[in-house]
Amino acid sequence: MGRSRKIILSLILIIIILASAIIGIINTRKSITRTDDQDYIRLFVEVVAIVKKHYVEEVESKKLMQNAVKGMLASLDPHSEYLAAEPFKEMQVHMSGSFGGLGIEINMLDGKLVVVSPIEDTPAFKAGIKPADHIWKIDDKLTRGMNISKAVSLMRGEKGTSVTLTILRNGSSTPLIFPLVRDTIKTKSLKAKTLEPGFGYIGIAEFQARTGEDFTNALKKLREDNGGTLRGLVLDLRFNPGGLVDSAFMVADRFIGEGLSNGLIVYTEGREPSAKRSWTAMWGKRNPATRWWC
Repeated sequence: MGRSRKIILSLILIIIILASAIIGIINTRKSITRTDDQDYIRLFVEVVAIVKKHYVEEVESKKLMQNAVKGMLASLDPHSEYLAAEPFKEMQVHMSGSFGGLGIEINMLDGKLVVVSPIEDTPAFKAGIKPADHIWKIDDKLTRGMNISKAVSLMRGEKGTSVTLTILRNGSSTPLIFPLVRDTIKTKSLKAKTLEPGFGYIGIAEFQARTGEDFTNALKKLREDNGGTLRGLVLDLRFNPGGLVDSAFMVADRFIGEGLSNGLIVYTEGREPSAKRSWTAMWGKRNPATRWWC
């Protein structure tokens, strides 16, 4: 066997040995990680068993598991949260800014389902439902002791469908019957007004799906109401909990020029490729003649 051939075979053997060693290390680490995970899961199961057996009151497994998941996510950072099916569905409806329903804000007060306020130009508003009205029945179902989620599910529905509310109103000796037809209810995430000539105000409660479009329309109307020019604008974000990144970007894009740095307004990072996104200023490029500076 030639010398060069022996060297090549030796190199191949070394590569095989190194590869085997690396694979062994990786498998060992995976095994250690897997063992650690199994130990932690075993610990969790043991704690659940102890709580269920010895806690002063009986505890449902569902409640224990959901609260455990909530605690796990809450410990990661202030913005991570677990939502069960119903709250998650409600959040999606809330962020969309529209739903099929009657147009009333409700709350529970001393076990009674009470109207906080009707939304203007909705079926409930037009029918004459008022703040502080006690919703006694939804169709034939009594609301006493009913939770908010159940009440909401009974009153929401497709546009054009019917529902009857039986109302007890202060000062009325008999129940009031309101046959209502559901409509598409659009909630407003912002309000706008002129403070004084040339100065406008826009308050954004949260960033919903239509906030960017609503913000553009509000600016347009404020300009029209002030002779085509705004000298200043108060943008009120107090108590705004946040919302959709795309909508927040659309609002910021009206003020941040692409000439500032690289025009980057906001970006997100994460381990998954889909989590890496960036939003850069575009409004000035699209509409250089209609930019509003305040």
